[in-house]
Amino acid sequence: MPDVVKAEYAAEAANYDAFWSGDSAPFIRLDNELFISALGDAADAVVLDLAGGSGIKARYAIDAGAVSVDIVDISQEMMREGQKKEAGLNRKVMRWFEADIAKPLEHLPLRPKYDIVLANWPFDHVENMAALEGMFQNIVSHLKPGGRFLGVRCCNPRAPAMGTGDLGVVFKDFKDVPGGVKFRYAFDSTGSDIEASSMEATFSGSTDIYEKHGLVDVQIEPYENAKTVQENPEIWASFLQEPGMALVKATMKASE
Repeated sequence: MPDVVKAEYAAEAANYDAFWSGDSAPFIRLDNELFISALGDAADAVVLDLAGGSGIKARYAIDAGAVSVDIVDISQEMMREGQKKEAGLNRKVMRWFEADIAKPLEHLPLRPKYDIVLANWPFDHVENMAALEGMFQNIVSHLKPGGRFLGVRCCNPRAPAMGTGDLGVVFKDFKDVPGGVKFRYAFDSTGSDIEASSMEATFSGSTDIYEKHGLVDVQIEPYENAKTVQENPEIWASFLQEPGMALVKATMKASE
């Protein structure tokens, strides 16, 4: 699956970045506004963004006061889109590393520990539990005691609101796999779609896998904190009955 995802993100890099950086689709607004709300003040933080792609969330972190962000992603093409944007801003606050975050990252010149670790959507590109466990190991091994984790993940991929297209994204072509479900998600008016796969260990809403790896105070950012939900309650009525995504926030337990 990593090779498929890498190839598909490479093909869609410019289109994907433009779509997910915008605010025209309700789902994109929700994703970004929940992240901004959950992140809050990041003054002086050093941040690790796993599966950070073109740096969309990294830029929000810098805007919130972070002093630097290290981005790790499987797609060089996605990161290249972000590098072009950062060059246009004439700043050097991000570093970019190509790697599969389901595998050990010791070969990369990362910082030993970070104040904040982000992992937005990679849990929905895992082919099995071993890959998911690998991602969690990388999250907690790079997070300071008391540091913060933020990550967007699917809820039930088959949630009715995710199949209509009304929110700007469509989940489709479901196939049950051991421990989870494989599907594709289509975005924007071009109908572009990318392979996804989610494990029940995360999309069920259970906090067990987070707590197993030492993350505590695991919470969901309230949907009502997103302005799009406040301003357009009718659009979100079905979604709120059975959400299709959630932004999870947690803290790395303190050293004993």
